[in-house]
Amino acid sequence: MRVFGLELSAKRLRRALSSLRIKQTLSGVGQWFTIHDTYPGAWQQHVRVSTATVAESWAVYGCVTLIANDISKMPARVMQWDESQRIWAPTLLRPLLRKPNHFQTRIEFFRCWIFSLLLYGNTYVLKERNAEGHVVALYVLDPQRVTPLVAEDGGIYYRLNNDNLNGIPEASITVPASEVIHDRINTLWHPLICISPISACGSTATQALAIQDNSTKFFQNMSRPSGILTAPGSIADTTAARIKQHWDENFTGENAGKVAVLGDGLSYQQMTIAATDAQLIEQLKFTGEMVCAVFHVPPYKLGLGPMPTVNNTGLLNQQYYDQGLQPIVESMELRLDDGLELPRNHEVWLDESAILRMDQASRFESYNKAIGGGWMAPNEARREEDMPPVEGGDSPLMQQQNYSLAALAKRDANDPFAKPEPAATPSEPEELEEEDETEKALYFLYRKSPETLAHA
Repeated sequence: MRVFGLELSAKRLRRALSSLRIKQTLSGVGQWFTIHDTYPGAWQQHVRVSTATVAESWAVYGCVTLIANDISKMPARVMQWDESQRIWAPTLLRPLLRKPNHFQTRIEFFRCWIFSLLLYGNTYVLKERNAEGHVVALYVLDPQRVTPLVAEDGGIYYRLNNDNLNGIPEASITVPASEVIHDRINTLWHPLICISPISACGSTATQALAIQDNSTKFFQNMSRPSGILTAPGSIADTTAARIKQHWDENFTGENAGKVAVLGDGLSYQQMTIAATDAQLIEQLKFTGEMVCAVFHVPPYKLGLGPMPTVNNTGLLNQQYYDQGLQPIVESMELRLDDGLELPRNHEVWLDESAILRMDQASRFESYNKAIGGGWMAPNEARREEDMPPVEGGDSPLMQQQNYSLAALAKRDANDPFAKPEPAATPSEPEELEEEDETEKALYFLYRKSPETLAHA
């Protein structure tokens, strides 16, 4: 096992950590031991909801695979903060985000991540380092083979059991939290103890499986409910056994549907409730809606109920993303930031446009508004549609009659709504000296007739 770039055996690592006096608090014997029943008293009756069995329910399988497939098809990118332009810009793609390990692609890796998270409430990802201590591979572990441990000083460790596929040949090994990415949801009782959505919909999924099993047996019996044979009087036990054996051999299983001839006053009485009386379809639909509510998936995505009448599929996908996917996506991005040990100005982003992509008409309309508004260049819109750039399309466009905010601010520096000052009226000239008599005459002539002065 390679930890911190060094090859450590299980024995050497246990000896190195023995002085830390690690105390297991999640094994069921510590203070955080909790019993979760599907109904009150279930544990006393040895009734347990198996995750593997519940996952066979059509509604649980549909919700889990839908969420996992939608998130796994989001391309992962490493973004860097550009301080000069004050934006997040894509940088070189980390190889781990394309090929996390030697046997999984990015989509398979993310699927396993989400499957573990939704079915068990926890996802444990083991890091593999090279000799320089850099992370070179990531492995999603079986959550049933991992046990979180807490030391007396508050340090967190993880005990990993044998997993040859993921590079753990030892029977058991304990590693520090720095070597494991632990993604978790619904930590209702303890920060490291997660509650799977299965705990909330396990009994509902079990009910759906029971309904389907009962329906299968019903249709295998030629859609005829079971019943009893009654006689008008008492009959001996041997006679009753003989009649029962004869009936089972000739009128059940593959022989169901044959014509039976009854004598001696025998009559057949139906005993099992028919599917219509039990409202089987309504009950099965109800279980599916309950499972969808737990996983925050719109029921129409599983074929339950009519499709919404909204024409814009982008709005429907946005609602689905906000309710069911965004918390999981945001948590994965943060866990990958820490797990890949990125610098502070780098982040992992999952591209949500893979599922939030609008229909073609809506996309083109939004592009026209963005380009006409002057904040999006034509080549940026073409890039979104996987089209090559064109000459002159890298600059945003704007109408000629539009003024910049700076020009408007300069124009409005003086109050444009201020009232203009009244024009000054000509005043009587001051007393002129004798040599200014000519100018005085011209002044009075102008007051009387400006046109005469103009011709003069």
